[in-house]
Amino acid sequence: MKKIFTWRRQESSSSGSSTSIERSRVGDRELGYHIRRKDLGKIHKAATEGNIKKIKQILLPRRNDVNYRDKKNRTALHLACVFGHPAVVSLLADSKCLLDLCDLDNRTPLIKAVQCQQEECVAALLDRGANPDIRDIDGNSALHHAVLGESVAILAKLLLSNANMEVRNKDNLTPLLLAESEQKEQMMALLVKKGREFENMKRTNRHTSNDKGFKVFFVIDF
Repeated sequence: MKKIFTWRRQESSSSGSSTSIERSRVGDRELGYHIRRKDLGKIHKAATEGNIKKIKQILLPRRNDVNYRDKKNRTALHLACVFGHPAVVSLLADSKCLLDLCDLDNRTPLIKAVQCQQEECVAALLDRGANPDIRDIDGNSALHHAVLGESVAILAKLLLSNANMEVRNKDNLTPLLLAESEQKEQMMALLVKKGREFENMKRTNRHTSNDKGFKVFFVIDF
């Protein structure tokens, strides 16, 4: 199946109009969001623009606005990730934003950052404790989306954060099985390597535990 990846932007000329920004699909996966500016709150608009100064002004009197959701359950953090504003992601996260809130497709900001291949946003979220194992409406975790996006760097970051490699989606596929079915060899190699390292670590831990279980008795002759 041929995969197409494009951006489409439509803007109307009147000052009070909305702007439609849509990221298209890769295969049958929708990556970004369809955005109508007139439907966004102030903090959502500022997040799409990467306007840190405006976000600070909004948060100063009303701290609760940091988790405000739009009609599709998206927070400002979701939009900052989709539009690739890592400084905004860091600001929102450090302002006590809830990192794992889900949109209508049960996708967290981390999943959106992975889908849109925003590596710096992924790193900022993982550094602050975002959960990489939450599954979306299709049962896919951030690891599944990293495999589909063929981003070695993002997949490596998720694995370093101990993302669960055994999570299965609605097609009963783990990230490794998904990589195999999609014939994504780089992704397969990285997942297999991590799996071997994990098995070696478990084996080492078992040996260490067994060693600690032995009691040594000394017989002393007088």
